[in-house]
Amino acid sequence: MAAAGAQQSILEAVDARFDEQIATTIAFASIPSTRGAEAPCQDMFADLLRARGYEVDDWVIRADDLKGLRDFGPVETDFSRARTVVGTYRPATTSGRSLILQGHCDVVPAGPLEMWTTPPFAPQVRDGWLYGRGAADMKSGTLAALYALDAIHHAGLRPTARIHLQSVIEEESTGLGALSTVQRGYRADACLIPEPTGGALVRAQVGVIWFRVRVRGRPAHVFEAGVGANAIKAAMDLIRALEALEADWNARAADDPHFASVKHPLNFNPGIIKGGDWASSVPSWCDVDCRIAILPGWTLADRQKEIEACVKAAARAHPFLADNPPEVEWSGFLSEGFTLAPGSAAEATLRRAYGSVYGGDLPELSFTAITDTRYYAHHGIPCLCFGATARRMHGFDECVELQSLKQTTRAIALFVADWCGVETA
Repeated sequence: MAAAGAQQSILEAVDARFDEQIATTIAFASIPSTRGAEAPCQDMFADLLRARGYEVDDWVIRADDLKGLRDFGPVETDFSRARTVVGTYRPATTSGRSLILQGHCDVVPAGPLEMWTTPPFAPQVRDGWLYGRGAADMKSGTLAALYALDAIHHAGLRPTARIHLQSVIEEESTGLGALSTVQRGYRADACLIPEPTGGALVRAQVGVIWFRVRVRGRPAHVFEAGVGANAIKAAMDLIRALEALEADWNARAADDPHFASVKHPLNFNPGIIKGGDWASSVPSWCDVDCRIAILPGWTLADRQKEIEACVKAAARAHPFLADNPPEVEWSGFLSEGFTLAPGSAAEATLRRAYGSVYGGDLPELSFTAITDTRYYAHHGIPCLCFGATARRMHGFDECVELQSLKQTTRAIALFVADWCGVETA
């Protein structure tokens, strides 16, 4: 652990540059890096790394190179411009333990702009919170890691171990950005992902499956709607059947050691619906894109079979779908859950950093969302997920609390100094 004087210098360096950190975060969150449009964000992050003297590896992801790897999820969008950016710090002398610090720059769509208090890609500070799409999830966390390393430098110190600072994409849809770093060979003794967790350590997280249900109907003019078969109404019947599956899975979660105390941990969401061609025609097609969570330890193949069986059973009870069965397609995440085994040296190091910054014991969280931690855990790398306090992620007026962000940056800086070791620059 860094000496008390070194720790104090690091904390003071975080505080001295926090206004600059927020200004950089505002610039970063001003870029509308929705799916397929992440390149300007990756350009900015690569520039920030180069300005600090890091080695920069900036490459185009080839989805075909990742097929067959654990946790690969199918990608359906144009992937020709998908990039990963990694900045590497190499120490003058090596005596500490290596580290990956990772954030994602992709964000979900903003939705109707008139429903935001202020424009989603014009971030603003109000009452101690930074508002904007991606400000919380998770551009502020990515830059907290960058500025934590800056603080060590400005305290007159330098880490004594290799550090990879990674900006990935596709965290919100397939996870292929993080998977690409694993495929490219990036490894370390530990990984820290500063997602917004309310200052808690993620002990367990759900897995996630994305799937699409394709429903067909029989078109007819509405004046004789009875001779047709309405695909949109049929899709609603299938959604209700999947809600029953959701209820069954949550009943099973009552016996899970991590999620038994969490109310309704496994959430099913029909997130996109498209169907029909004309308001006066009985719709002949309807596609519903869905997300459902699974417990850690559950196998993807078994859960996929349950989803397919649920849809088939509901179709057999439907007068039209019984002879015209819907199709189930896997359309994104195929990700297992994750649990962090207690007692690792990395966790002990984070607990010390937390105690120095916050005081008290580091709280734990069973997370009903998904993060990229699973990729590193599945390759034997202890992966910690810990970050600031946020509100309304994926919703209108997403925001991150600035005081909690400062505390997170301080904790990351002390964690790095302890884990990697430091020497006088």
